[in-house]
Amino acid sequence: MKAIVMNGMGGREVLEYVERPDPVAGPGEALVEIALAGVNFMDIGVRQGMAWTEVPNPKILGVEGAGRVLAVGDGVEGIERGQRVAWVYAPGSYAERIAIPATSLVPVPDTTDDRMAASVMMQGLTASHFATDFYPVQPGDVAFVHAAAGGVGMLLTQIIKLRGGHVIGRVSSEEKVAAAKEAGADHVIVDTEGRFAEEALRLTRGEGVHVVYDGSGPTTFQGSRDLLRRSGTFCWYGPVLGGPGPLDIMSLPKSIKIGYATFRDHIHTPELLRARSARLLDWIVDGRLKIRIGGEYPLTEAAQAHADMESRKTTGKLLLVL
Repeated sequence: MKAIVMNGMGGREVLEYVERPDPVAGPGEALVEIALAGVNFMDIGVRQGMAWTEVPNPKILGVEGAGRVLAVGDGVEGIERGQRVAWVYAPGSYAERIAIPATSLVPVPDTTDDRMAASVMMQGLTASHFATDFYPVQPGDVAFVHAAAGGVGMLLTQIIKLRGGHVIGRVSSEEKVAAAKEAGADHVIVDTEGRFAEEALRLTRGEGVHVVYDGSGPTTFQGSRDLLRRSGTFCWYGPVLGGPGPLDIMSLPKSIKIGYATFRDHIHTPELLRARSARLLDWIVDGRLKIRIGGEYPLTEAAQAHADMESRKTTGKLLLVL
């Protein structure tokens, strides 16, 4: 089979399109023919040496995708040959085939196509965790969403609106305003200099927001902290851009709460994975959740997909088409 491997830690030049042996479904696993693989910042972090360092190179990148089951190993229940499935975390997804633990697979209904299924797993479950679990948004809450035109940001905005909240979004350029508004943002701030807090406070008449979702790295940390109201919640996520550094907890103002959110805590059992994925897929079918695909690339152009994602010029989800 064809696959994208990284031959070492570094830039996009370490990625290579190669031939690898076909995997075989072991006990408890399913062999899946991949139709599409999702591109995520996690993949860039792995390439840069922030994760999977214990796995020797060359190794196949990618964790997310959708496809069709070719075979199942001994002991598999609930997943059958020929079934369409999707997954949020299975290392080695930048390839034509993959052997995945059957408990990591989500059945895809006929009402949902592969593109939608592959696009909503990582970013959709992340957004679902943020707005329904980490901080369950209530009607009337005001949320501040960084990178509001990105894949997570657009889904997060929609879920907040589904729950009756209001959204102030931040984007990095005027070109991204339309995408953020399309997702439902009530106000959109264009900012690259870290001055967004002042405008957010003006929009909330000095009160601040109930929750801020910030995956934009250390440069936005102080501003995000400043725009929270009393007892507000700071949802920090995304390890690729780095953390804010040491934090004196006694220096936190206004009784605010800060936490680091990871999607795995939202789906820590197979039952939760399938239930929460099914809810996302139902929202798509009902038209309540809209997926914006920002780019599709053949597997051979995985490096270009990484380049486009790193440029921060894209909106929505990026996919590799196999």
